[in-house]
Amino acid sequence: MQERFPDPGAGTGTVEAADMFLPPVPDAVDLVVETATMMSVFAAQRLTRIDRMRQELLQEATGRGDGVRDVVERAIRLELATAMRVTEYAAGRLIAQAEALVRRYPSALDALSSGRITEKHAELIADLLDEASPELRDTLLQRAVPLAESEPVGTFRRALRNFIETAQATTLEERHRRAVAQRRVAEAPAQDGMAGLWIFGPAVEIHAIHDRATRLAKTLSRAHSETRTLDQLRFDIMADLLIDGTTDHLPAEASGIRAQVIVTVPVLALLDDEHAAAGDAPVVEGIGPIPLSKARELCGGDARWMRVLTHPETGMVLSVGRDSYRPPAALRRLVRWRADRCMGPGCCMPASRCEIDHQIRWTDDGDTSLDNNLPFCKGHHLVKDNTDWDVRQIEGSGGAVAWTSPTGRRYVVQPERKVPVFTVGPPIGPRPGGDDPPF
Repeated sequence: MQERFPDPGAGTGTVEAADMFLPPVPDAVDLVVETATMMSVFAAQRLTRIDRMRQELLQEATGRGDGVRDVVERAIRLELATAMRVTEYAAGRLIAQAEALVRRYPSALDALSSGRITEKHAELIADLLDEASPELRDTLLQRAVPLAESEPVGTFRRALRNFIETAQATTLEERHRRAVAQRRVAEAPAQDGMAGLWIFGPAVEIHAIHDRATRLAKTLSRAHSETRTLDQLRFDIMADLLIDGTTDHLPAEASGIRAQVIVTVPVLALLDDEHAAAGDAPVVEGIGPIPLSKARELCGGDARWMRVLTHPETGMVLSVGRDSYRPPAALRRLVRWRADRCMGPGCCMPASRCEIDHQIRWTDDGDTSLDNNLPFCKGHHLVKDNTDWDVRQIEGSGGAVAWTSPTGRRYVVQPERKVPVFTVGPPIGPRPGGDDPPF
């Protein structure tokens, strides 16, 4: 969410009555946003005209069989690619997006036409909703458009994927079982004696592989003599593990590092399928919903998996006041679990890889508490502490953060989850008729 606030200290002269009705003078950011809005409007017009062109050219294939229609579709794609000087693949993508937005998701096209969303937001709506079950698309579209109007592309992509997976949670188990059969590894040659290794498999395992390599790389990067980048270290570590099968050569501080996967699951869902069907789907930080069978495997297995059970437990550490600068482990976990990611605008860095920051600095008498601690990636942490951006956790919001830019614009970042608040209700008395409560 973005707001704009005038500078109350600007100007010292007398204000004429007519001046009160003058619009604010656009600054450099306004001019950029205006251009971006125009690009969205033109993108909507382009998609509308592409769909109209396709419909007109398809008229000649009406009633002449599927084979003729396929040839005409290819001819349309070639015509568009040649006219726009793009590849046929790019032309095909534009045709598919135009058909989706004009024919199936008109409210998203309307938002694009009025500049309320970007072309990338519209592209994600077309692509991701087409992957959902047809009977769910209208319901998902009603949630997707308002979200696209308020969230950056990265945050929107992740949230929309979660919406879709949650809506299809009842079929996730079977779809995951079929998808697992497609796991594979492929090699992709590149230039200058380089190549790529592409691994396709279950998201939890891929996430764990990347997490362990990153944690090992960060440990090695702390050495004074280390000159390799984090990406270079990650590759070298993974090559050692896959080729030699050991990390014995790593320094002592890197030994014992294992992958960390954070899974959140309703506690009763671990007990039986009836409770699982009635509750929310299990989710993994940085991934989204996962099959219940995988959640049960994670929660019942290795102690290195972190488990957050969404059940009223009263042992949460919410604050240690001024007794400790470093948050205790329980508080760090809670801060990261609530946010799920870096609390910078549009950032999707998992909270497990972020630094825990004091909103009011420790040196300025800030407490170590849930209300004063937030996860930020290194880049957003540096921006917060070393620029004129003002970053504050909104009081009473449950962890929402307001970023106010040097130009006066305000962006609100919401946490992924709310921490439960427990209250004491009135005592439960006997039921009508004099029977005692059944517990």
